[in-house]
Amino acid sequence: MKKILVTGGAGNVGSALVEGLLNKGYFVVVVDNLSTGSLDKLPDSDNLKFIKCDCNNYRDLAEVMLAFDFEYVFHYAAVVGVKRTQENPVSVLNDIKGIENLLNLAKNTRVKRVFYSSSSEVYGEPVELPQHETRTPLNSRVPYAVVKNVGESFFRSYKQEFDLDYTIFRFFNTYGPNQSEDFVIAKFLNMALNNVDITIYGDGNQTRTFCYVSDNVEACIKIMEEEMYVNDVINIGGAKIFKIKDLAEQIIDITCSQSKIVYLPPLKEGDMARRQPDNSKMLNVLGRDLIPLDEGIKKMIEFYNRK
Repeated sequence: MKKILVTGGAGNVGSALVEGLLNKGYFVVVVDNLSTGSLDKLPDSDNLKFIKCDCNNYRDLAEVMLAFDFEYVFHYAAVVGVKRTQENPVSVLNDIKGIENLLNLAKNTRVKRVFYSSSSEVYGEPVELPQHETRTPLNSRVPYAVVKNVGESFFRSYKQEFDLDYTIFRFFNTYGPNQSEDFVIAKFLNMALNNVDITIYGDGNQTRTFCYVSDNVEACIKIMEEEMYVNDVINIGGAKIFKIKDLAEQIIDITCSQSKIVYLPPLKEGDMARRQPDNSKMLNVLGRDLIPLDEGIKKMIEFYNRK
């Protein structure tokens, strides 16, 4: 049975990836410091082992990686959330240590390939739409985006110097049942379900695209299993554009909520006006269209109703 390490596996996307890997019959080890993740998000399985660990601590991570014969590693551990990353920039910068720790250990073990969760934030304000993996410059100066960009450089450099294969996933807004309210859809949905006014930073004309978490996971696992996009980068996200204020209105409509929309002063930085990936590579991987936004929101509501 192949063994796979998922760092940050107790988060929204990480835990969904873990469940997808378990369903495929893999043995999965999750390491997470639980600063934002939660054990409640992890499925119950004999093929899952959780170890509380901070990837930024070399000794802790080394003990895990040397104890198992990992074939693949997904590095999803990071400080996340726009507000949290703005308020804790030094913690964000410290994540560079975790990237370096993981790669130094992976190159000295039998890891075949490492997968890195980068972000759409690396693009900054787009100079073109849609944002293509090789044509769009990486120009954001926000600490979170800088760390993701530096991380990408680490993965490429370790391939060049140590022949360690990688794939970089540039995640655009991914939403799903286990998402914390640091993220826009979960935040708006929770407010709407409780008939609390929905707050929006700025005028709400910022545009985003959204990807349901199961589409994200299916694409990433298929890329691993079918040896696709080796030593390459791929945008993982939806391409249909939504204004944030339209998203709020749609959620209010779907939930039949009494919530009103309240506009707050815009954030000083980190809230890009536009975002849209060129997701042609992802569509090629899946061989189908993505789950529509309204269907994904309804799936989240069904999940909440079962809790």
